[in-house]
Order: sequence, then structure tokens, then C-alpha cells
Amino acid sequence: MDRNMSEVEKEVQVEKKKKKMRINRQKIAPYAFISPFFIIFALFMIFPLGFSIFVSFQKWSGTGMQNIQFTGLKNFLFLLFEDIYFWKTIRITIWLLIFGSLSQHAFAIPLAILLNNKFLKGREIFRTAYFLPVITSSVSVAIIFQNVFNMKYGLLNFITGLLNIPPVDWVNWSWSIPIAIAIVINWRWIGWNTLIYLAGLQSIPHELYESADIDGASLITKHVNITIPMLLPIIFFAVTMSIIGGMQIFDEPFVLTQGYLWMGGTDNAGFTAAFYILWSLQRAGRLGRSNAIAWLLFVFVLIMTFINRAITNYYQGDRRMKRIKNPGKPESDSAYDPQVSLH
Repeated sequence: MDRNMSEVEKEVQVEKKKKKMRINRQKIAPYAFISPFFIIFALFMIFPLGFSIFVSFQKWSGTGMQNIQFTGLKNFLFLLFEDIYFWKTIRITIWLLIFGSLSQHAFAIPLAILLNNKFLKGREIFRTAYFLPVITSSVSVAIIFQNVFNMKYGLLNFITGLLNIPPVDWVNWSWSIPIAIAIVINWRWIGWNTLIYLAGLQSIPHELYESADIDGASLITKHVNITIPMLLPIIFFAVTMSIIGGMQIFDEPFVLTQGYLWMGGTDNAGFTAAFYILWSLQRAGRLGRSNAIAWLLFVFVLIMTFINRAITNYYQGDRRMKRIKNPGKPESDSAYDPQVSLH
């Protein structure tokens, strides 16, 4: 009898263990399925970022881990207070950011409004045409524009020649190199921002424009009081992407100014911060300094993004204040104030 009881107890314990193992497997299974993503993310994102921070505090030429020499903040202090190139590359990058990246939005928004017009024929063709430069290789684009900017037979000098303007060596004169790079950047990315704004325009309720028409608002008034306020979140996103991309400009100046050899062309006029990072890494063999430049550039991008966020919040807050002052007004009319528009 006792023996049978002990066997039953053993069987019960075995069943409990099996059940516990099944429950544990069921708990572990989801993590096992998603683990490849986290493993890849850790190997190719977290580890490189951590190693980059580590290297930025070292003096290292990349010839072997045994040659790493800890220097603390020396790389950062040298770049901020002694390096003759760092602040110059930052100034060039910010100039290109303003006239090459941020200026796109002044063209992209009107183009998006035009393409959003339902009476425009061939809208799909125009949308495709605007987007083609985006999917074209940046190196190919830069090589094509080298011919466009050529002093002897370039298209741009041919056009300026019709206006009796002397030919310009666009990719060899220090004052014209940033202008040439900005032209290429604008040509390539205006279409991208146009399609982003077009998507935003299609989400704006058409009833707002009908209400404005009833009140007799002009076309400009409707866009100022309806389109722009309703596009503010999209503008924030597009401008943030332009800041991130603009502060990393490399391909266009690299190809237009003939690579590492001339360090951005005459007087280093096309020597951007991203160009400096890769030059320090590839030509000078200063891995510690190149990583320090990258993290300083990250700080600049972060500050500009916060400024962009603050400006966007300010204007969105202004809209909310108007809504509070007019509590009886329907929510759908909050972006359009007839009293404001008609005066």
C-alpha cells in the first residue's frame, strides 16, 4: 500500500515538473523569437555606439588594440579650442544647412500645394519627376553636376553667358564652391520634402477651406491661416530630417571637390564636418579625433532639433491660446479665424 502511494506521489511530482517545464518554455518562446532582432541591434548599433564613445577619449591610429592610448578630454578640447579646421567645417556645414537643406522648404511647400490641386492635369507625372532625384545615386548626381558647373562648356555658365555674366569656375573658386554644393542639394531633395508636405496636405479637412471660401478669404489668407498651422507637425518632422541630413553632408562636396586630396577644394570651401570626420579617419589615421568630431556634431544636431521643437511648440501654443480665447468656436474651425483672415 505504502509502496503504491509513493509511486503515485512520484508520478504526480513528475507531472508537475513536466507542466512547469512546459510553462517555462511558453514564457521563453516569445523572447527566443524576438531575440535575433535584439542580438543584431546590439552587435550593429549599441556596440558600435559604445565603442565610438570609448575611442573618442583615446589616441589611436587603428593599427591594433595594444596601441590605444587614453587621453581623456584632450581630443574634444583640441577640437574646440586649438584645431584650425573644426570650426571652419562647422561654419561651412551650417551655411550649407541653411541654403542647401532648410531653404528647400520654401520651395517644397508651394510645390506641394500646387500638386495638391485636383484640377492640375498630370499630377502623377509631376510627383514621379520630383521624386526621381531622390532615388538617384548621390555620386552619379555629383558627377553630372560637375559637367553642369564646368567653366568652359557647362550648362550653368552657358545660361549666365546669355545674360552677359562672365563664366564662373563653380567647383574651383572658394566663393562659388558652397553655392554649387547648395544647388545640388536643393535639386536632389526638394522633391522628397514636396511629397512629405503633399501627404500632410491631403490629411487637412477640406471643410476648413470651404468655410474660408464662404467668409470670402483670399487664397493667400487660406494658406496662411489654415494650411501652414495644420502642417506644423509635418513641418517639424521635415525640418528635423533636413537638420539631421544637412549636418551630415558628405557625398556632394566629396565628389565635386575631387575627394580627400584637396580637403574640400580651394580654401577648404567645401570641407564639411562629415567630410572632416572621414578625412581624419581615412587620411590622417586619427580614429580618436574623428569619433570626437562625430559626437560634437551629434550635440550640434541635438541642440538644433531642440530649437526646432521649441519654435514649433511656440506656434502651436499660439494656436491653442487663440482657441482658449474663443471657447465657443468648433474644434474644426480652430485653424481658421475669419476675423483674422479678413482683416
